[in-house]
Amino acid sequence: MVSKSYSNLLEMSCGDGVDFRQPFKSLPRVVTSPGIISDPDWDTRSDGDSVGSASSVERKIIVANFLPLNCTKDEAGQWSFSRDDDALLMQLKDGFSNETDVIYVGSLKVQVDPSEQDQVAQKLLRDYRCIPTFLPPDLQQQFYHGFCKQQLWPLFHYMLPICLDKGELFDRSLFQAYVRANKLFADKVMEAINTDDDHVWVHDYHLMLLPTFLRKRLHRIKLGFFLHSPFPSSEIYRSLPVRDEILKSLLNADLIGFQTFDYARHFLSCCSRLLGLHYESKRGYIGIDYFGRTVSLKILSVGVHVGRLESILKLPATVKKVQEIEQRYKGKMLMLGVDDMDIFKGISLKLLGLELLLDRNPKLRGKVVLVQIVNPARSTGKDVEEAITESVSVAERINLKYGSVDYKPVVLIDHRIPFYEKIAFYAASDCCIVNALRDGMNLVPYEYTVCRQGNEEIDNARGSDTNCHHTSTLIVSEFVGCSPSLSGAFRVNPWSVDDVADALHHATDLTESEKRLRHEKHYRYVRSHSVAYWAHSFAQDLERACKDHYSRRCWAIGFGLNFRVIALSPGFRKLSLEHFASSYNKATRRAIFLDYDGTLVPQSSINKAPSDELITILNSLCDDPKNDVFIVSGRARSLLDEWFAPCQKLGIAAEHGYFVRWNKAAEWESSYPNHDFEWKHIAEPVMQVYTETTDGSSIEPKESALVWHYLDADHDFGSCQAKELLGHLERVLSNEPVVVKCGHYIVEVKPQGVSKGLVVDKVIHRLMNNGKTPDFVVCIGNDRSDEDMFKSIDSMTSSSAFPAVPEVFACSVGQKPSKAKYYVDDAGEVVRLLKNVAGISSHREAVSHGRVTFRDVMDYVE
Repeated sequence: MVSKSYSNLLEMSCGDGVDFRQPFKSLPRVVTSPGIISDPDWDTRSDGDSVGSASSVERKIIVANFLPLNCTKDEAGQWSFSRDDDALLMQLKDGFSNETDVIYVGSLKVQVDPSEQDQVAQKLLRDYRCIPTFLPPDLQQQFYHGFCKQQLWPLFHYMLPICLDKGELFDRSLFQAYVRANKLFADKVMEAINTDDDHVWVHDYHLMLLPTFLRKRLHRIKLGFFLHSPFPSSEIYRSLPVRDEILKSLLNADLIGFQTFDYARHFLSCCSRLLGLHYESKRGYIGIDYFGRTVSLKILSVGVHVGRLESILKLPATVKKVQEIEQRYKGKMLMLGVDDMDIFKGISLKLLGLELLLDRNPKLRGKVVLVQIVNPARSTGKDVEEAITESVSVAERINLKYGSVDYKPVVLIDHRIPFYEKIAFYAASDCCIVNALRDGMNLVPYEYTVCRQGNEEIDNARGSDTNCHHTSTLIVSEFVGCSPSLSGAFRVNPWSVDDVADALHHATDLTESEKRLRHEKHYRYVRSHSVAYWAHSFAQDLERACKDHYSRRCWAIGFGLNFRVIALSPGFRKLSLEHFASSYNKATRRAIFLDYDGTLVPQSSINKAPSDELITILNSLCDDPKNDVFIVSGRARSLLDEWFAPCQKLGIAAEHGYFVRWNKAAEWESSYPNHDFEWKHIAEPVMQVYTETTDGSSIEPKESALVWHYLDADHDFGSCQAKELLGHLERVLSNEPVVVKCGHYIVEVKPQGVSKGLVVDKVIHRLMNNGKTPDFVVCIGNDRSDEDMFKSIDSMTSSSAFPAVPEVFACSVGQKPSKAKYYVDDAGEVVRLLKNVAGISSHREAVSHGRVTFRDVMDYVE
């Protein structure tokens, strides 16, 4: 949707640009209060507040901290802008069709005076399809250099804030700046969004709160997020004081992308441990169930723009530079390192590895040169200054120790060089080493591989046969994101200087055929997994992740950063107390089925016994001659018998319906009176082994079943043990008449054919056979086992067995995907609901005894 402020901007910059304010060609669904998307009869006229054009042109809105632009200001004070063709965000356009309209939202790398911002914004939109986000200097400092670089970036690279004197501890004011900045970015994205069919793709850790701000305004926005940095393990991430807020915001995206499976695994572990969420893999896609929405995960590392690198390789300046470098280091093995100057790139450890190599192998002195190109630091601070000082010091020591007048083992290039010159070093180097301590991806090995493939111009300059085989050698830290994809590289532990030195030695000792085979393997991968392939694949998966947007009913809940959207089936709605009471009052025969744990008492309650109020409510319902009330629970019959002893007329189905009692005076009936429980002698010892090895787990023996609980165990270990136990029990009990099932933090073994659905079916059929066919059926539950009841009731009431279709209230406790048609918020609301209709029953009983009038009853209902 286009805001008014952006409409003005469009007017001023219309020129040859696209007019976003054209009338609809096809009317999209729109957000309506309270968060439900409907199909309104909307006039297609264009007005100031209308949603923009739904043209057939596909639009992608790319959001990142910085726009892919180069910015300069001349002496006359005039701004000059140009596309940064080497920027990843600019290159990913090749993954989209030529007809796709790509719009960029982000900030500039320079400060623009407020008086110039409107003019600059118009120019960038008109000429470059960019919408700038202008952050005030103080906010930019706190947001980027403060929270992003001082707190998020170190933490995501496994550096915990433990030093009080370095200002590393969490600073709430910096997080507030992060929130404000993300909100400003969201405002700009909303200006760019034109129709509900637009795709928004947010990039990296600077904007992790953006999904919440965008989802709050457009519940069905097609929103993807890609994290370019590592995602730390849960033990590291959980130290962040705002961990939940960031996780919940990321889960407001439809698709979350990661460079490697390790990063995705850490994210899933955090969601599981901190938020209690479950995930599963279906048909190759990993999905997290988040309040009825399936948040998909994408695991695919970024690639390089092969065409761009090849075009620079062909430049005469590049070819000339390659010749110059090869002539300068003729007769020597040229090794190359290209790194940003920061504390995680491992430059000093790389140099120490070279020092150890030369110390151990005197014959290599004078024959090996490491050219280390150091890109300028992206942030400032004491740590960066120390890293620079240390690298220079080690390089000088090595050169002093092993160098000579005409030989330097280490050539440190610590100033900015043209990109073509860097490409030339790639093409001329025999080996490339990336020794980062932790890095989200690092595309240097990919760029090196492409450049080593060379071209006809370089081969001719060398005097080589253009059909000759090309070679390359890679040494890669096992802690960088590109490592898993480079199976032919020497993988090293950067913390082990011995490991690095050994890899360098192996690189000097490779045969030409080995170098060629390794190169060909890497080149095939890099060429097929380019940046275009990555962008196209992500866009495809985002479209797939959003395909069910309009088949669900959306509700917005939560405030601030706890905001989330609940997606439910169209027929699933909150149970109306008035409608329920009115239908209850009109009914002539009622069947009421109630789960216990999580339905009549909160799941989190320590004391699970029913309260006096609940006992009174149940007795009031049971005293109504029109009612048949049943508690249907998985608990043991002895415990339920004890808890509901005051309820003389209450029916109880214990252990998921294995035992049934119609009232306290009746005998317990068993669905399987002659069942053999010899299987318990097989299952219980197996469960005992897992209980002894899983701290916090326990066994609950029942008359008809055995249950292994792991709620109090470590989440990941308990889940792992549960899966193992499930498989173990299925194998040893394969010939027994039992089923093994996983539930909510349980593994249960019970006789075949026992379920809450079957007992509900049995009770209703008994009522019908006794001439008590209900015209009002209530079933309330909160977990998976209760879904069987909902399914059974729906099947029965829609069959021809009933003389007339009864009014059915199948109700889930909590807003979540369910076979029920209604929901209530919690167990407290269930009790209030039952208390209300129990009052109706009590008043009707009073009418029958002449204590009140029928009008009094109707007034009570109203």
